Amino acid sequence: MSYFKDETHSLYFAVSRDGFTFTDVNGGKPVLSGRDIAEQKGIRDPHITRGPDGAFYMAMTDLHIFGREEGLRTTAWERPEDRYGWGNNRNLILMKSRDMVHWTLARVDVGRLFPSLANAGTAWAPETIYDPVRRQMMVYFSTRIGNGPLYMVSSYADPAFKTLTTEPVKLLIHPDSKVGTIDGDITRVGNQYRMFYVGHENPGGIFQAVSKTIGSGYVYTPQRVAPETLAHEAPNLWRRHGTDTYVLMYDVFGAKPNNMGFAETKDFKTFTRIGHFNETGSPMKTTNFTSPKHGSVMPITPDEATRLESYFAGASIPR
Repeated sequence: MSYFKDETHSLYFAVSRDGFTFTDVNGGKPVLSGRDIAEQKGIRDPHITRGPDGAFYMAMTDLHIFGREEGLRTTAWERPEDRYGWGNNRNLILMKSRDMVHWTLARVDVGRLFPSLANAGTAWAPETIYDPVRRQMMVYFSTRIGNGPLYMVSSYADPAFKTLTTEPVKLLIHPDSKVGTIDGDITRVGNQYRMFYVGHENPGGIFQAVSKTIGSGYVYTPQRVAPETLAHEAPNLWRRHGTDTYVLMYDVFGAKPNNMGFAETKDFKTFTRIGHFNETGSPMKTTNFTSPKHGSVMPITPDEATRLESYFAGASIPR
């Protein structure tokens, strides 16, 4: 599991042998500092996945929401809030690794790359998925023009995962153009692609859209899916290994302190709440960390987990 914390705006990893109990590999300390890798000296919304080449792909938001308070800039945001909105930023961070320890690093300014996003106010919550038809890694993220409504777009990365190569296209057309959509998470399930995302409706929440093609054709449905009463965002879907049960994980920012929430489904119609990390009665546990934000989960092997734990315990890993 990758996640970040508001306190540090840095990257963290945790591993689980059973999909229920997670342990931070670095004793609750960052594995990468946002100050070292981000133009704004902070990262948010880390997403990690494995490509068909065996490499690991990480995408993050380049943004520190407390930059002025911590003396990293003199203004509230990079650009004026009245023109570009809360939390405006320019860069996506793209990273690639063979061992989850040594990473390449690229900061991608989407406004400079693409005419359609020349006046983009945000490049938020990027995720990556392999497109088997194009045989490329697709990167998708949330953006807006100036301070307008948020929407989700997709583009394709180069093989080195250091830039984007195609003009971004919209992933979902909401029937109400004034409603913002963010935090898309796409998973291939059978012969369909299921996208979970946040809709800024009234009330808002997590919604599901389905398509037979990876980068288009997602059909809006009005039903909220997460059985959660507190404010939440950042859905991430993953399957329990060896089962037909899928877990919908989400960031419960309405909890104090912040926490992750979970629901299970087998048919993508009924989602059964199984609680928050360390909540009474919940099977989901953490052993050495609290308050994770915007997490993502991917499968790794037991040997990979041991290798990662050993490195942060002080053992060396050859490049």
